[in-house]
Amino acid sequence: MPDEIDDQVEEESFEKSAPADRAEAGPLDESEAPVRPYIDLGGLRIVPRQGLQMRLEVEEASKRVVAVTLEHAGSTVQLQPFAAPRSEGIWGGVRAVVSAQLQRQGATVAEEEALLGPELRCTLQPGPDGQQRSVRIVGVDGPRWMLQGIVGGAAASDDAAMADLVEIYRSTVVCRGDLPMPPRELIPLHAPKPA
Repeated sequence: MPDEIDDQVEEESFEKSAPADRAEAGPLDESEAPVRPYIDLGGLRIVPRQGLQMRLEVEEASKRVVAVTLEHAGSTVQLQPFAAPRSEGIWGGVRAVVSAQLQRQGATVAEEEALLGPELRCTLQPGPDGQQRSVRIVGVDGPRWMLQGIVGGAAASDDAAMADLVEIYRSTVVCRGDLPMPPRELIPLHAPKPA
């Protein structure tokens, strides 16, 4: 997935797309987050938990961190926080662009209402191993940000595994910062500082 959502999204405005209890149950804005131990990745803070593996996705050319992938109990979620306007959401427009891109690449894509609101359920073209892969793409609009997640592994097709992964996704804190940023720009991420 691109590290900046491209400008194919028409200048259409979308209402924010988020669960009704987002401000209490997450994903949380840093202004809403309780004081507790977190893994600090700059634009994201992750709650450490038993059995959770974390991998940073780094862009080759620039060496910058463009996503963080969390793995738990046979499922993965790749997280990317994007800047958004204060008054409207971007997940609706991003969903349309991502759906069109995936369909052009031969994927089967269906939009469904799920635990976090509208999500994309996708079956990708077979990879080098000849196997088709399922993924779910989720997103939640927060105050001045949108958190996108690409779900793979067991949770892509198993609702019980997805419920577990949604809990991990919702425990994430987004740290947008105060600097002006254009909508759909990736909020900067970095490797965790040594303790």
